Amino acid sequence: MKSVLITSVKVVLPGNEFDQQVVDVFIEKGKISKIANSIEVADKNIEIFDGSGNILSIGFFDLNANFGEPGLETKEDIASGSAAAAAGGYTAVAVMPNTQPAIQSRAEVALIVNIAKGNLVDILPIGAVSKNREGHEMAELYDMKQTGAIAFSDGNKSMQHAGLMSRALLYARGFGGLIIAHPEDASMAGGNKMNEGVMSTYLGMKGIPNLAESLMVSRDLYLAEYAESPIHFTTISTAEAVDLIKKAKAKGIQVTCDVAAHQLVFTDDEIVDFDSNYKVSPPLRTKSDAKALIKGLKDGVIDAVVSQHTPHEIEFKNVEFHIAKNGIIGLQTVLPLLIKAGLNEQQIVEKLAVNSRRVVGLTLPEIKEGEVANLVLFSMNENWIFDQESNRSKSRNSPLFGKELKGKVKLVINNGQIIKNA
Repeated sequence: MKSVLITSVKVVLPGNEFDQQVVDVFIEKGKISKIANSIEVADKNIEIFDGSGNILSIGFFDLNANFGEPGLETKEDIASGSAAAAAGGYTAVAVMPNTQPAIQSRAEVALIVNIAKGNLVDILPIGAVSKNREGHEMAELYDMKQTGAIAFSDGNKSMQHAGLMSRALLYARGFGGLIIAHPEDASMAGGNKMNEGVMSTYLGMKGIPNLAESLMVSRDLYLAEYAESPIHFTTISTAEAVDLIKKAKAKGIQVTCDVAAHQLVFTDDEIVDFDSNYKVSPPLRTKSDAKALIKGLKDGVIDAVVSQHTPHEIEFKNVEFHIAKNGIIGLQTVLPLLIKAGLNEQQIVEKLAVNSRRVVGLTLPEIKEGEVANLVLFSMNENWIFDQESNRSKSRNSPLFGKELKGKVKLVINNGQIIKNA
């Protein structure tokens, strides 16, 4: 990549010596060569970006995204998923094992690692806890860890077998592995399609109660405490789960959690028109749940925010609500949703770039002279339209498609590469 000078930009990175300062940042050969109040350059080949009014941080890292490769490339492959991630400000993405075959052995992990080599966006596989994500027999966790898996999860399937979850927690602890749980008691959820509440009653649809989530969070907290093992809950959606995790943290249990960005802004009220783009798992909950999730983020109970990027072909979404697949494409819209939810720039960087890496033990990039440039430049105020022209995913299943959004990623730099958003 050619040399780049970003001028008059506000650095936001907790603990960094330049945090909250407005500086110039000069990048040469993929490294930060100089940071100063003002940098003059004479070479006309150096690309200059006016950073006035924008934020510079380390690149975002997503803990929960779904790419189709291998097997479901018509939904999303690594190339298109990486493009969507970069457009959303991400320099690294952890991909769930919701593929065919599942990411369940060193072969699938190695495939993803090798395909993603040379990308601007680092693609980090999460291996399945159980074979075929069926919840019956443990997969090859240690082999996957050795090959490059950063954590283990059955993705959008919840582990119903307490004994297997307990053994997985114990086994993973032995080699520093992390189990990521999607908390839902299937017997309580009953295969239903939306949140149980006033809206489900009004629409005449069977609902999934908050209890389906809180029961499983409670069970897995007991198992993690028993195994003295860390556990991470992904995409929690209820006030009860926030409360349980808050108490567990106070008790000293090694627990972290994240929330999907859409759960902070959308509620089950959106389903009144049966728009299948609002159909997700866990389901959109109530306004009081959304408020509890935002409070949990600001209080530090919820560690990170994820995209839960879940692409689908049109034939899986442009159908009746009850038979539509769950999921929203989210990598490009997380930043606008967090701004809409009321998070400030510091909180956004903490939840998207810092804490998400800490959950899985990744080394934090630095904004420091001599360090490799792993950066995102974004605006908290600039508007843009999420449409066919700006969308980088193969899919378009998002309730935000065609709408004007506030909060735009302008520039992403990583691995000696640069991507600009017009």
